[in-house]
Amino acid sequence: MNTMTGGVLAYIGDAVLSLQVREYLVSRGFTKSKDLQKMSEVFVSANGQAEFARYLLEEVALSSEELDIFRRGRNHKSDTVPKNSDVLSYRLATGLEALWGYYYVEKKEQRLEQMWDKFKTFVEVNYGTIYLR
Repeated sequence: MNTMTGGVLAYIGDAVLSLQVREYLVSRGFTKSKDLQKMSEVFVSANGQAEFARYLLEEVALSSEELDIFRRGRNHKSDTVPKNSDVLSYRLATGLEALWGYYYVEKKEQRLEQMWDKFKTFVEVNYGTIYLR
């Protein structure tokens, strides 16, 4: 695990989070690509992820190991320039994705599920309930 960079963990975490979001939206009744794309934005956009990352850092007790993983992702030097986000939000989102990758790689399924539940609740509280209109 220590051999994986923050960038690699974020890459894996991005895939894990994307799959969680897709499964969640389909389970909520979304079937049209346009609707799926629109509703997934808050979960997969750098800005949405950064808002949740800020919440985690301020309100949720992360272990020292989790904070270290988050920092490794956040501080990873990326060749990518954010398109619809500022650099700080992009880095926070990368830290969050690294945390998701860490949970997956280390097989911390229970913690991953706890965090995913927190993310869904955060979105519903701040953006409204996600449902088929």
